[in-house]
Amino acid sequence: LDHSKVFPMFKFFVGFGVDPSLRINVFHDFVPGAEFEGVSQVQGFHDESRAFLFQGSSRGVRLPAATAQRMLQKLRGRSEFTVAVTLRQEKLNSGAMLSIHHAEQRFLELESSGQKNEVRLHFQVKGQQTHTEVFPYTLADNQWHKVAVAISASHATLYVDCNRIYERVVPVPLMDIPGDTSFWIGQRNGAHGLFKGVMQDVQILVMPQGYITQCPDLNRTCPTCNDFHGLVQKIMELQDILAKTSSKLSLAEEKMNGLDNCYCERTCSVKGVTYREDQSWTDGCKNCTCSNGTVQCETLVCPPLECPDGSIPAYVAGQCCKKCQLMCLFAGQELVEGDRRAVHHPSGLCQLYKCRDERLCLVGHSPRLVATEACSSALTVAPCVYPEGHDFCAEGHFCTEHSDCLNLDAGASCSCKEGFRPLRQDNAYCEDIDECAEGKHYCRENTMCVNTPGSFMCICHTGYIRIDDYSCTEHDECVSGQHSCDENALCFNTVGGHSCSCKPGYMGNGTVCRALCDSLCLNGGSCISPNVCVCAQGFTGQRCERDIDECKSGRSTCANDTICFNLDGGYDCRCPHGHNCTGDCIHDNKVKHNGQIWVLDNDRCSVCSCQMGQVMCRRMVCDCENPTVDLFCCPECDPRLSSQCLHQNGLLTYASGDSWTENCQQCQCLQGEVDCWPVSCPPADCDFMLVPEGECCTRCVSDPCQAQRVRNDITKTCEDEHGITRFSGSSWVKHGTECTLCQCKNGHICCSVDPMCL
Repeated sequence: LDHSKVFPMFKFFVGFGVDPSLRINVFHDFVPGAEFEGVSQVQGFHDESRAFLFQGSSRGVRLPAATAQRMLQKLRGRSEFTVAVTLRQEKLNSGAMLSIHHAEQRFLELESSGQKNEVRLHFQVKGQQTHTEVFPYTLADNQWHKVAVAISASHATLYVDCNRIYERVVPVPLMDIPGDTSFWIGQRNGAHGLFKGVMQDVQILVMPQGYITQCPDLNRTCPTCNDFHGLVQKIMELQDILAKTSSKLSLAEEKMNGLDNCYCERTCSVKGVTYREDQSWTDGCKNCTCSNGTVQCETLVCPPLECPDGSIPAYVAGQCCKKCQLMCLFAGQELVEGDRRAVHHPSGLCQLYKCRDERLCLVGHSPRLVATEACSSALTVAPCVYPEGHDFCAEGHFCTEHSDCLNLDAGASCSCKEGFRPLRQDNAYCEDIDECAEGKHYCRENTMCVNTPGSFMCICHTGYIRIDDYSCTEHDECVSGQHSCDENALCFNTVGGHSCSCKPGYMGNGTVCRALCDSLCLNGGSCISPNVCVCAQGFTGQRCERDIDECKSGRSTCANDTICFNLDGGYDCRCPHGHNCTGDCIHDNKVKHNGQIWVLDNDRCSVCSCQMGQVMCRRMVCDCENPTVDLFCCPECDPRLSSQCLHQNGLLTYASGDSWTENCQQCQCLQGEVDCWPVSCPPADCDFMLVPEGECCTRCVSDPCQAQRVRNDITKTCEDEHGITRFSGSSWVKHGTECTLCQCKNGHICCSVDPMCL
């Protein structure tokens, strides 16, 4: 078994090394030399590989075409890969670590926004659309970080410093990369998305566990979503093969129908023997006949026997009915030809006698057999006691294929297997019990009972899906999401419907479930999850049973010359009788005088003031006419050319703080840095979706054949021209054509001609 084909993760690990065919090591295969302005080699996070400093606002680090194609060939057609990089990014910088794009199509790009504190992954999906996955995380902090984004079919995971930060379900990437695709390092293109900082170990590994190269101690044996998607793809391929085979069979049937003058005899094959039409034979205890290619058997009826003196009826090897056999008498027992008995001899040995020609003959003795203590006289005929576990079945038995041989204390015996019953007294011959015909099965509604050797199967009727081994239903509402269960309830599919049951810790009828707390939440608190209360302001405790005393706990902002009075759910600052209180405030353990204004230490863009003992904070108001305005907080007031940004077309400039929309991206200029992110679109909650030409957001359409994206429901299948059931999302070439491609979209068949095929 080649484990590298079944489990690709086995292929790339030799120690902690990686198969070179699975790795795109950017800085190993391409060295940004002196000809690249703004890039220089510096000390990295470690000394085992080269690190490069990216700086300046005018540079063009793009891989040569031959090098890019050699690297991208490894990524082409893959749906599992990992982008990994070790970096130290300047604060507030927004830039791309790498970008693989062709014209306006971004096949793969990883960027970090220091302005919005986000990590963004852009990649191509079906329909030549670019999907952007946004992970809220700050990388632009001038600190070293190990970053890896792993894609496994419809599964994306972000790792930072060997910690799994986010795990998302995403569309399956489509790496149909054209030959003249550009590969940029440290920037999106020649003018935008310039990364500023140091990068080291920039890699693309065509495997979902590529983060192991950064963090070898993490578990690397977990299965991936791509295993499932690969199985679905194989099923679709098999469906296509089945359709083609059905077409060939149709042609073969047409030819066979023309062979009217030929006679084809239908035969029966049983246990490797071929029987002709109407030929009969005996199979154990049944008489069988080959009729029209089908074996028909009836239980053999044994005639009554009248045996002459000196013989008795007994079973014969290879025959179902008893035959008259010569008899031997042995210590009052009637034995027939071939029967054996072991008795104790005074010498201490066990002697073996066999019935042969009406006489008992001594055929051997065995010292391994132990005699009973009662055997003490030569005249005594005592049976020998066999050692425990003696295998009589191994010495020979008459049990047939549906009968098991059992070892008893003094010999072997036959017993019919489960699901079979005896055809004669000694259980040597057994027949199958037809549980379906005799009503001894457990198949429920919407199923058909099919008899099998020793058992039965419950087959779902056409159009129904299985619930368990014995029952089927027409639709699994729990799987499709078309149920009425609360989000905190469990859904159970039933025949013709479903049932709901609240999860442990919640109560209700299943359709509506609310959290259950052992005791009620007090003082306006709310029970939000099992035994968890959210308290109203001013209260605390597991049940919100205590008043928070802001005065004793020091949470009040009362000034030194006022007195704090605790209230239910709050407090009050009161001036003592006869005093002239100043109205000062306490903020961060510091006294702020009444009317004083100050800027927060941890947020230079927020201004606070003290007004009659109360602290109030707000965002700074930008006055661009004020020559001392803080340009960090008010970028729109920055008149310097160095703070301006260039539009993507290279013809327009924007001032710091300006925003614009370009190619479905919302862009903003901030102190000379351009940051762009996808236009926010409302969710499209429907089965059939389309992005109209010239627009950015998905819309719902009623015609399935116009839809670019389909929310596939596997229970809504299609039937093609051969009568083969197709799952939603599968496609096939229409019978009799070469260029007409059909697709199943939730029960609707949509066909179109591929112009590239003509």
